[in-house]
Amino acid sequence: MTRPLQPGNAALIVVDGINAFFSRSGSLHYPAVEATVDPIRALLDRARSRGDLVVHAVERHRRGFDDLEARRLPEHCPADSEDAAIFPAFAIAPGGREVELPKRRFSAFFGTDLALLLREQSTETVVLCGCKTNVCVRATAQDAFAWGYSVVVPEAATSSNRPHLAQASLEDIDRYMGRVVSLAEALELL
Repeated sequence: MTRPLQPGNAALIVVDGINAFFSRSGSLHYPAVEATVDPIRALLDRARSRGDLVVHAVERHRRGFDDLEARRLPEHCPADSEDAAIFPAFAIAPGGREVELPKRRFSAFFGTDLALLLREQSTETVVLCGCKTNVCVRATAQDAFAWGYSVVVPEAATSSNRPHLAQASLEDIDRYMGRVVSLAEALELL
């Protein structure tokens, strides 16, 4: 059995917990994401009760500017849109240790100050949840590993509209970058 982390050693990173994916009217919504809402909320409740850092890494793009992602994907999540807002079930709790971290690429580390924030908070382990498993969660897991963090991904708290790619990504994460665990194990770890 893995020993629980001490309060403050872990950070929960909610990857793209935004309306675009989680709201039924969101432009990137897919039905499978709905199964992750309760597991993500359980992780948020646990991290908040311990006083752990919670990072809401949210997709945000600037209107009217060239953006490399727009060359590969349809324009999405403009910064001032309802799509780019945090999904209400994951809203930042007032007075806690939570931050909103806009990102313009798949990884929450690329072009952001996430690594600096985690180092300043003496974080050792990152627990990743959100969507999509095979894109933004995987990219964030890979960069977290490269920065020297222990990576934990609760399988029930991630999803993709491409299940076969999600499973392959989870296998890669578990084999090369960290640990893929059950929700119960992640809650116990936290």
